[in-house]
Amino acid sequence: MNFEEFFSIAPFIWSEVGAAIVCGVIVGLERQLRGKPVGIRTSSLIVLGTHLFIAASILLTNGVTDPSRIIGQIVTGVGFLGAGVMLAKDGMVLGVTSAATIWSLAAVGVCISVAGELVAIKLSVLIVLILYGVDVLEDYSALFTRGVHARFAGWREKTRFSSRNQD
Repeated sequence: MNFEEFFSIAPFIWSEVGAAIVCGVIVGLERQLRGKPVGIRTSSLIVLGTHLFIAASILLTNGVTDPSRIIGQIVTGVGFLGAGVMLAKDGMVLGVTSAATIWSLAAVGVCISVAGELVAIKLSVLIVLILYGVDVLEDYSALFTRGVHARFAGWREKTRFSSRNQD
């Protein structure tokens, strides 16, 4: 076995696998640095796994198979993962943003196979801009913290206060 055979992942492509990991790291780093669920490992695995399923389904395309059916099944399966990070507490549902992030990460994995690596990386940066940018807007203006968001902010402060008193 020579060097080239040892590192071959044919029929998959290293640049696409690398792009999947980079996309996961871009989004996962933002989540992990802010102490949110779905950090670097989880994000990278979601993008990579989604890409591998789509790439494999594209390789198997013939008169009987249809890669769009695999995409549909991924959307359903990843929705189940997202549901796992959501939690209901005191009449509020927490983790919806993390669930939406998981769903978006799967879409990025699909983009690597269908639209290309650069598009997927750009979309990963866009996801981070949305995740971080809305928090900046919420800190900047009270208009973004009305309704449920205002109640959630109050609940979050109570949680921080009670955890400090327990230490």
